[in-house]
Amino acid sequence: MEDQTEEKINGSGYAVPVSIVIAGIIIASALLKNGANLNSRTSGIKPSNTKTATQAVSASEEAVVPSEGVDLPVVWGDLGAKLVSVGAIDAEKMKALYEGRGEFTPLETDRPEAVVAVPSAGRSLTGFSDEYQNLLLGQNDGKLKITKDNAGYILNLFWALGLASKNSILDSGEMMDARYGGAGPPAGGFASTAGWTIAKGDPMDHYSRHKFFNLTPQEQALVDKVSKGIYRPCCNNSTHFPDCNHGMAMLGFLELMASQGVGEEEMYKAALAVNSYWFPDTYLTIAAYMKQDGVEWKNVSPKDVLGINYSSASGYARVSSQVTQPRRGGEGSGCGVDTQVPVAPQRQQGGCGV
Repeated sequence: MEDQTEEKINGSGYAVPVSIVIAGIIIASALLKNGANLNSRTSGIKPSNTKTATQAVSASEEAVVPSEGVDLPVVWGDLGAKLVSVGAIDAEKMKALYEGRGEFTPLETDRPEAVVAVPSAGRSLTGFSDEYQNLLLGQNDGKLKITKDNAGYILNLFWALGLASKNSILDSGEMMDARYGGAGPPAGGFASTAGWTIAKGDPMDHYSRHKFFNLTPQEQALVDKVSKGIYRPCCNNSTHFPDCNHGMAMLGFLELMASQGVGEEEMYKAALAVNSYWFPDTYLTIAAYMKQDGVEWKNVSPKDVLGINYSSASGYARVSSQVTQPRRGGEGSGCGVDTQVPVAPQRQQGGCGV
């Protein structure tokens, strides 16, 4: 038997000597062991780096857009109900807009191209929350809080307020300068005006029409001054030229703050918080840029960051070209009323629409 076995190994033209086979086994075992050690070392590095990067992003995000939200220095009161009462917001259109964003399952129909949304099992049409209902129609006596969840809704409320509130900036500012395309009178060719599709009637029927505030000359001068110093990364215009929804919303917010006695420094601070929730990726990038220069976000000057050198489209382009950092979402910049500001991690910046 031993002779036969040896003949099977050595007796043919393609047979391999036993010593060579054994040597090959030893070499292969050594290679496998070294490879396993290399893989172990390599896999030990990658998770560590990934974890560190993730922790850095999380810490930065918490500083720029805190998960618990930010209390703004204003009381909303019954402004929502007032906007509805004059028709600047059509309550039913507003509710339908947000109810349409709930979780639904498609209803089968005879026409494949037709999709009818119905509530999924166990769910109601809950896109319009109790919080949204109260801000729109109720009385809100506490400080208004902006969060990742409600940033888009507050954007729309402020947009309606800025559009409808009587103010000299809308009456005689850049919105009425014929040198700009879409400018007035009647200034109906901008995203901030034509894009407001959830009013009763034509949105221009409400443009700078309703007197929600009685600003003193000093308060109006403050709104004028601060509005010229606050930019937005979707364009190169300041809030004094509110041609998109973010600009018009910020104008409404500035008027609201001025009417409640908020000072200039606090205005910039609150405006930066609001812009950060509306454009999270933009301000996370700016924060990273500042950190490269040794400045933590908590120590930045809100006035400087909101200025043309950082928050305008051109300023942000310069900043972002010098920063490399993990990103989590898109940078949408549409101008319609159905624009959403989703919750992280699928974070998308607020576009120029409801």
